[in-house]
Amino acid sequence: MLVSRKLSIACGLAVVAVFTLHSAAQAGKCAKTRATTVAARKTAKMDIVDTAVSAGSFKTLAAALQAAGLVDTLKGDGPYTVFAPTDAAFAKLPEGTVEALLKDKDKLTAILTYHVVAGDVKAADVVKLDKAKTVQGGNVTIDATDGVKINDAKVVQADIDCSNGVIHVIDTVLLPQ
Repeated sequence: MLVSRKLSIACGLAVVAVFTLHSAAQAGKCAKTRATTVAARKTAKMDIVDTAVSAGSFKTLAAALQAAGLVDTLKGDGPYTVFAPTDAAFAKLPEGTVEALLKDKDKLTAILTYHVVAGDVKAADVVKLDKAKTVQGGNVTIDATDGVKINDAKVVQADIDCSNGVIHVIDTVLLPQ
């Protein structure tokens, strides 16, 4: 009977050990799954503002968005379609224009919101339109006969997907009528 009891205790300890090892292995798998989920979130698409900033060619646009107080809006849920002028596009404006706009929040906001259309409008949709209503309230004209032009600005890169919309890069700053 003593041998049987020792054998039962040994078997019980073995079961506990196996269960403990299995639980530890499961905990390791859960930790790996959590780490994978966190990594996936980090590699998910960025919002419009973060995408533009990380591109490096929209420093003037980023500064203008900051000055106009529109960063939080364009980091919001959206979706938004942004016709984003590059630094070179802002450089085409007459000397002193950007500096003056950065000091005139109302005018700057009107110009920047003229570059934004509510919704997620991809290039395939843009070419089917002849105009689009902007967040500013005015309309931009769309001409897809020779490439795509938004007013007088040429779309130089289309469909940059973001977590809250899409960016179409343009070569000229759009000015509302």
